[in-house]
Amino acid sequence: MSTRFPFRALLAVALCAAAVVATAVRAEMIGGNPGPAYNFVCPNSDGKPPLDCYFDAVTHLYTMCKHVKSIEIIEFGYEQSTEGTNAAKSESCVTKMKLNMTRPYQAALKAVTRSKDAVEDLRQLNESWLKALASLGWIKGETDDDYKKRTMLPYEDFATRIVGVQTAMQRADEATALAKAKPAAKPPAKHAAKHAAPATTTAKASN
Repeated sequence: MSTRFPFRALLAVALCAAAVVATAVRAEMIGGNPGPAYNFVCPNSDGKPPLDCYFDAVTHLYTMCKHVKSIEIIEFGYEQSTEGTNAAKSESCVTKMKLNMTRPYQAALKAVTRSKDAVEDLRQLNESWLKALASLGWIKGETDDDYKKRTMLPYEDFATRIVGVQTAMQRADEATALAKAKPAAKPPAKHAAKHAAPATTTAKASN
């Protein structure tokens, strides 16, 4: 029996190799994140600045863990969705998303360093995001409607805080532009000092 590969098999191997190479080439900075061709952290911000990536990630990563928790609730019911290992998947999701957010958050902080207000607003946004992730579990006594409304509220909070950061950055940019446009103060003219000297001399002579 011949051990030579058929032409089609060789072609398939070549195509697979090309695909691997193409994937490796595309494993670059996408939306401020290193990784595969598909941007997992901020998929709606490919090619945009780090701050845009972070804003996108805040909503996107929260949504992903919210979906995981919803699946647990459907599977086990509200009362048992937080018991034992029933919440393992959502807890794992929260841990993973915190790690995924580390680099986008640091990049966003670096992008707003020229505004102290923006830095503070950004930190508060991140704290709000962390709190929202930690609060995805069902609270005893909540109805289905109560739970769904509570876990939707963070979206409004995120949006408000994002506008706060953007506004602070806009103020900082406007202040910088104004400072650059303002003409520098002119030094006192030299001829003014020369005119003052004879006046002093004349006064002494009259005495």
